[in-house]
This record gives sequence, C-alpha cells and structure tokens, in this order.
Amino acid sequence: MKKIIYIIILGLFFFTNACTGYVPIYSSSNLNFKIENYSIEGEERLANLIYRKLYNATLSAKDNPSSQSITLNIETIKEKRSTVKNSAGKILEYEIDLKTHIIIKDYLTDKKILDRNFDYSVSYKVQDVHSETIKLENKNIENLLDKTFQDVMIKISEIAKTQ
Repeated sequence: MKKIIYIIILGLFFFTNACTGYVPIYSSSNLNFKIENYSIEGEERLANLIYRKLYNATLSAKDNPSSQSITLNIETIKEKRSTVKNSAGKILEYEIDLKTHIIIKDYLTDKKILDRNFDYSVSYKVQDVHSETIKLENKNIENLLDKTFQDVMIKISEIAKTQ
C-alpha cells in the first residue's frame, strides 16, 4: 500500500513539474499595437463588444512608444432564423449566424494588415419558458463573440510573428 501511495505522489510531482515554464502561444502581452481609430458598422452592440475586447487586449502596448498604431473597422451582422418547426408550425429550434468582417490598417500608412471575415453559427432549442430561451440565445451570442475575438487574436498574433 505504501508503494502505491509513493508512486502516486511521485507521479503527481513529475506531472506538475512538467507544466512549469508554460507560456501561451497567442498571448495578448505579445501584441505590440494600439488602436488609434476605429469604426463600427452593422450590429453596433455586438461590434462594440468585440472592439472592447480588442481594446482591452491592447492596453499593455498603450504606453510603449514602439507599438504599431492601427485603425480598426468592425462590421458585424447577426441573423436569426428558425430551423425546426413541429407539425403545428411552432418553432422548436433556432440558428444564429454571426458574421464579422474585420479590417485592420496601419494608422500612418493606411496599409491593410488584416482583412478577414469570421463567420460562425450555432443552433439551440426553444425552451419551455420564453425567458430561458432568451437567456440561451444571449449565451450563444456571447460564445460566438468570444470565438470571433479568439480567432482575431490568433490572426493578429500570426501577423505579428511574421513582421
């Protein structure tokens, strides 16, 4: 019995020791740009949420004089449609499409750094209580916005590595 406990403790020690020195590949601290100007089109509330996340990610480079100044254009379109109905015509399931077009340009030269569409969709079932359906819809939209933000950060990090 003591051997088993000793092996488990030793194994845990090696597993936790192997995780030291972990550095995320796409960290916001590696980003060396600051947003000087931005514009928002389409679903303004959703585009503002993406902008706020990007702005917060760039706060670490705000006081860095060598950081690149950029112009950001975000266009977000949300489409909601019913996908499943019962025989009486009652909607049982919805699908939400979130289409985001992001253009990042160098602030001084107006050269395009990133021009990319991010299209994601999710389906969800109608709940018995309408307020629960609304909560589920809002949670799914939040998840789509997070996915868009994460993918934008990955693309920006990839561009930063090549420059």
